[in-house]
Amino acid sequence: MVKANLTVISNFIFLGFTPYPKVEVIIFVLCLLMYLITLLGNIILISITILDSHLHKPMYFFLSNLSFLDIWYTSSALTPMLTNFVSGKNTISFSGCATQMYFSLAMGSTECVLLSTMAYDRYVAICNPLRYPIIMNKRACVQIAAGSWMTGCLTALVETVSVLQLSLCGSSIINHFTCEILAVLKLVCVDTSRVQLIMLVISVLLLPMPMLLICVSYAFILSNILRISSVDGGSKAFSTCAAHLIVVVLFYGTALSMYLKPSAVDSQEIDKFMALVYAGLTPMLNPIIYSLRNKEVKAAVKKLLIRNPLCAFLIPHSKS
Repeated sequence: MVKANLTVISNFIFLGFTPYPKVEVIIFVLCLLMYLITLLGNIILISITILDSHLHKPMYFFLSNLSFLDIWYTSSALTPMLTNFVSGKNTISFSGCATQMYFSLAMGSTECVLLSTMAYDRYVAICNPLRYPIIMNKRACVQIAAGSWMTGCLTALVETVSVLQLSLCGSSIINHFTCEILAVLKLVCVDTSRVQLIMLVISVLLLPMPMLLICVSYAFILSNILRISSVDGGSKAFSTCAAHLIVVVLFYGTALSMYLKPSAVDSQEIDKFMALVYAGLTPMLNPIIYSLRNKEVKAAVKKLLIRNPLCAFLIPHSKS
């Protein structure tokens, strides 16, 4: 068996969705739409958060971080695929693959932590409003956000370096549309138990634990709102929490099914579609679910439209 260190490989070839040529075109169009909507929605959110002083609050600070993260996350995952489809070249250099793997892991891991901190922020704001300004002060918010980014970047670095040190069996064909770490790991011909153990520990820390924290936070939030609100208020609160939890389940659920599934289960084709959900669909839904349904955000968008009528061609009108 021919063994070659990963650094010797100069180029990789993406198999992507080429076995399904009819589906490939549809996927390209859907991914392009998702990417454009993600860029537009998140850029709008970041812009109004910076421009409108009424949105200089902890919640919108974290939402801005999420929007900035989602732009990078989607770009690292979808842009190479879209570019390769247009150019007809499904190849990527070693350095490009390593960079793409790292950024995808870093952005995905950071989002896992950031979503849980956002749920905690809402829990403190609703269940402990009197102490909220003290607990979630500016310094604490910056430290929490920085901690989320550092956690995501460091864990991604550990995983990427662990895989790049392994050896391949001479194959350079990646059965995926991106340099997804599990797809690259399938090319390895040496023992991967150490790397799999590292990935398992990191996956447990970044997936089920933050998801549990989010669910518990929203359970307390919903319980608190239903206890003090009217029937209409409770119904609206339930609707909002349900919308947030749908996005959470989509993101964490698809990631969990990929990174914590039994080793005996090998469904690479399903994994590709799972990756499209958590790297493409959820970043598109985040600004809509978390922000654009918010009255304060809608008011800020209207102010922006009044100040700059040209933005009306980019931002769809919405009823309060």
